[in-house]
Amino acid sequence: MGSASHNYHAGVTAVVERSPIADTPLGRLRGSYENVPAQAAEGVAVWRGVPYARQPVGDLRFRAPEPPRPWSGVRDAVEPAPIPPQGRSFVGGGKDDPRIRDEACLTLTVWSPDPGGSLPVMVWIPGGAFVYGAGHLQLYNGSRLAANGNVVVVNVTYRLGVFGGFELSGLGAGFDDNLALRDQVAALRWVRDNIAAFGGDPGRVTVFGESAGATSVLALLASPAARGLFHRAIAQSPALPLIADADLRAGRAARFVERLGVGVDDIRELPQRALRRAAGLVQLDSIADSPALAYGLTHGVDLLPRHPIAAARAGTVHPVPLIIGTNSDEASMFAWGRPPMLPTTPDRVEHYFRRHAPHARDTVLAAYPGYPRRRAAVAVGADVMFAAPTWAFADAYSAHAPTYLYRFEHAPPALRALGLGATHGSEIVHIQHTYASYPGRRLHPLGARRTPAVGRRMQRAWLAFATDDHPGSDWPRYDTGRRRTRLIRTGEDLVADDPDVVRRTAWQGVY
Repeated sequence: MGSASHNYHAGVTAVVERSPIADTPLGRLRGSYENVPAQAAEGVAVWRGVPYARQPVGDLRFRAPEPPRPWSGVRDAVEPAPIPPQGRSFVGGGKDDPRIRDEACLTLTVWSPDPGGSLPVMVWIPGGAFVYGAGHLQLYNGSRLAANGNVVVVNVTYRLGVFGGFELSGLGAGFDDNLALRDQVAALRWVRDNIAAFGGDPGRVTVFGESAGATSVLALLASPAARGLFHRAIAQSPALPLIADADLRAGRAARFVERLGVGVDDIRELPQRALRRAAGLVQLDSIADSPALAYGLTHGVDLLPRHPIAAARAGTVHPVPLIIGTNSDEASMFAWGRPPMLPTTPDRVEHYFRRHAPHARDTVLAAYPGYPRRRAAVAVGADVMFAAPTWAFADAYSAHAPTYLYRFEHAPPALRALGLGATHGSEIVHIQHTYASYPGRRLHPLGARRTPAVGRRMQRAWLAFATDDHPGSDWPRYDTGRRRTRLIRTGEDLVADDPDVVRRTAWQGVY
């Protein structure tokens, strides 16, 4: 259909010999093909910039997403859509990443190795602290995952920052809660209703994400609105302290209005810069309440009645199989910049315990030999944000559904040389096989030529889980009897019983 053309995305050549057409209930979409090494024929079909909701501009700013409108004819879906308004970040720093930022960002990217099939579906929710990121950054390119696993991959882009990750519902009518999470639910509804047109099976959907994306996955498990929209879940390094109660969020919203210096009715008309600046100042103000910062999700509302840990303990979660885990050096990267959300210095650690858990201070810090030395303080920060709430959630959730816990320990030479180890987010390239992306080239310079063994093992396990409900016979279920955990290492993986027993036990008095 037409002449051949070429697009280049982080080392993956997209060759359009004839355009794949997806005939969805909303209208027809023209995509393109990406050639993937070791794949025969035309490659993987891809559709970019697919709208899953009406764009949240004008009267829809700060409102829950509304269903997209149908169209006539064939709509092109070959160019990347804008990413949400945000600052610069490492994960989106490649020359092939989208440059345009716009509030009209509620789109998906879909990769399918067999548009005529009925394949399992993997829906990726990217992270970025509800401030940065987009589903169509090259770090998250789903072409290799789709080709290697014979699955349909869907990457979600949702509202961030003041437009989606900053709670304004406390201001009253016209401001809906949890816009980032509402966008994700809308995307999953789109998958349910439309994915068959791309070769996907709406009855076999795995939702997976990292950091704020993993936090969202656990929130989706606890949200009544998401019930039945997915059938398996994977949470990579969730940051559950990014979920706060409605009262705290309402206080931040009031402070936001004070910073703006306008009436509530005028907020919707203000330019992006003024809104983003005021929200950023409220974020800085929130240092005193660390780690419950200004950006994140909100519980105590209809969409998310309980915090995910409380929902798991009450048995009100959706009991689908779950992979969940953290990296062994989560906070090492954050310690460089000393951001407020992670207490990685002795002063910040002491401040955290004074504000949040004075009763547990001595017990917890005794579990970190060497404290207050830097390495021990950084380890405390990692557990505050990532490991301790993950252990608490896994303990509660495993009583209701098959649960598989991991700890990622692989560090490539580049990260070892920097003293970062298996830092936050460093597992992503191994699951997606995006070694040709900007971050991937720096973490694993030779990864695009020869896939590291740890990447082959991880991607196989994630794909096995998405297709068979189980990540492999050598990965036993997690329970509170033995707390068997898969340790993902450079050369080979192993399973250990409760490998973090001392720290985990110490944190039980907090979570």
